[in-house]
Amino acid sequence: MNAGEDASRGSWLVRNRMTVLSLVAVIAYAAFIQWFWGWPVLLRQWAGIGLLPVISALVLLVGTYFIRCYRIYDYFPNETRGRFLGLLRVTQVHNLLNIMLPFRAGETSFPILMRSEFAVPLTRSTSALLLMRLLDLHALFAAAGIGLIIGCDDPALGWSLWGLFLVSPLALFLLKGHALAVLQRHLPQKLGRLLVEVEAGLPANALVFVRAWLMTVLNWSTKVAVLAWVLATMGVLPLAASFGGALGGELSSVLPVHAPAGVGTYPAGITAGAISFGAPAKGAAFDLLASASVNAHLLIVVSAVAGTLLSILLSPRR
Repeated sequence: MNAGEDASRGSWLVRNRMTVLSLVAVIAYAAFIQWFWGWPVLLRQWAGIGLLPVISALVLLVGTYFIRCYRIYDYFPNETRGRFLGLLRVTQVHNLLNIMLPFRAGETSFPILMRSEFAVPLTRSTSALLLMRLLDLHALFAAAGIGLIIGCDDPALGWSLWGLFLVSPLALFLLKGHALAVLQRHLPQKLGRLLVEVEAGLPANALVFVRAWLMTVLNWSTKVAVLAWVLATMGVLPLAASFGGALGGELSSVLPVHAPAGVGTYPAGITAGAISFGAPAKGAAFDLLASASVNAHLLIVVSAVAGTLLSILLSPRR
């Protein structure tokens, strides 16, 4: 092979690196599903649920990936303008790696991919990612708070505290300028320059912040509602337990420690959440809950694969 052929191959890999990475991630994940559960077993379990509910749930879950992508598209308008589908593939690869790798190791792919594809500095994209993860946690805790208020003795006090918690991110954002100014005065010059880059990764104004927050709420409310519906369809009762199970599973996925692909930790989160909201903790009902937890987790796994494949098909060719 001559130098021209080497250069041509190198040029092709550079142009198509995201497609190659996406396909490798999808193939690895599909192989993992076959090794750990087996696709025939998965399809038999879903046959018992019904084709229409499964397809409907998958479509809605994949739809949440477009919401998450739009949140980033709106967050970095100058860098991503006109490249929504390319950004969708970046966010899907990041999501798939984040699910596959333990201890949130997949999070590191986001700033690297944003720098590679959109020339966003590492510090800025890392700062943005941290803020988005905090918003994710806030949205999930706010949703969990609704379940707690429903069963509390003093609903008026509960809703008042919940309302304060709901608007707390905006209040903290409005105070960020003062906090950063104080840090800027007390940090060494080198760290001060780093802080400027970190600040660049935060929303430019309250309107941008509110839009990111609303997209976060829409994303998680849709995902939790779909999972709760799926769990209820599989017989998890009462309805509050299905809601609690959906919250428990998603909380396990955003906390710092989780198993590769969420194996064990995600179903355990669903089970714990459902029991906390009234599901039976023993007998046949508990066995049904355990089976439903695994099936719901598999649905999340396959939706991530389907979303990544769709992003590859929709992404413009170079």
